[in-house]
Amino acid sequence: MTRIAIAGAGIGGLTAALCLHEWGFSVQVYEAVGDISPLGVGINVMPHASAILRELGLAEALDATAIQTRCIEYRTRYGHLIQSDPRNMAAGFEAPQYSVHRGELQFLLLDAVKERLGSNAVVTGKKVTGFAQDASRVTVHFADGDSAECDLLIGADGLHSVIRAQIHPDEGPLHYEGTMMWRGAVATDMIGDGRTMMIAGDHDVKFVTYPISEQARRQGKALTNWVAELRRDQPRHVQDADWTRQGTWEFIDAFREFALADMNVAAVMEATEQVTEFPMVDRDPVDFWTAGRVTLLGDAAHPMYPIGANGASQAIIDARTLADVLAQQPGPDGLIAYEELRCPVTSKLVLTNRRSGPERVLDIAAARVTGPNDRIEDLISAEELEEVAAGYREVAGFRKKASGSGREGK
Repeated sequence: MTRIAIAGAGIGGLTAALCLHEWGFSVQVYEAVGDISPLGVGINVMPHASAILRELGLAEALDATAIQTRCIEYRTRYGHLIQSDPRNMAAGFEAPQYSVHRGELQFLLLDAVKERLGSNAVVTGKKVTGFAQDASRVTVHFADGDSAECDLLIGADGLHSVIRAQIHPDEGPLHYEGTMMWRGAVATDMIGDGRTMMIAGDHDVKFVTYPISEQARRQGKALTNWVAELRRDQPRHVQDADWTRQGTWEFIDAFREFALADMNVAAVMEATEQVTEFPMVDRDPVDFWTAGRVTLLGDAAHPMYPIGANGASQAIIDARTLADVLAQQPGPDGLIAYEELRCPVTSKLVLTNRRSGPERVLDIAAARVTGPNDRIEDLISAEELEEVAAGYREVAGFRKKASGSGREGK
């Protein structure tokens, strides 16, 4: 039986463990932290990725935990609805988009791994520091001085991946887009229908929000996740970017003039007890992920700007693709075949996100809308908006089977 080690018990690593186990591989996951805790705030899982999780038998748990997002609404800072882009099964997708607390999704996956692979399938406190390999095996080295052997090693160790650094030792620093992000989550009354993701503003000042708790929604409430984005010429802590870093509050004034009919943006921010800050960073795409018996997955392979909500989704797709390919070619050739399928797709997505991806509709509107009395339909055609949305769906890999108006209402 092929023994596969995975460095990292994040969303990508745990999904890979489930998918590989399904095909009968022996899998061991090594996690750097000693005690996994439900860190983070909200993330989104796009329909093509949530279909994979549902096929893994996680639909009931997801439906009980995560919001099935009805649509993404793009708005101006004055409150105009630019576009409503559906994300649900009624719109023709094979599965829903889920909005969920990152920690809850990680623990949902972790529980499934322990149940199916055994309680010892994930070993914590094992920070991978590098690897050595020969023609028949890989030796994984840990910070505590231990080592372990396996047939294949999957680097799912995130943005600061040491496995990627060993495969690409001359890679440059993280690439900074020019935007700082502040994030938080706060209990609120239900906003709107309780199932809508909203992105408002423009390239320089942007506000993103969506509910992330199905339990709260069923009680008529919301756990409201939000992200505030501001352009910053002199960013902080770019090269040691850490999405759990505690943030400061100097950003709120930039959002006080946002006029959204169903939400006081500044008030939501001010009601939040803890905020984290993170620079919008990615890495230039690399030509290969695989070195012999070692390959990369998720953020270790293709860190991207959180535009289009595709980071976690692409990691999940990596995991399914890797397992399916290895089932047919269980060795180094399978790793190369996986890379050939996924590397070009994700490289294109990284570069598309640098050009604002589907959020380009905000830039289009900002260039044409001068005030609250303007009418979007007089300035931007539905066809132009749908062209942006459809183009991004094509690049990201999820297609809408049925289409409606680019400005469909609630």
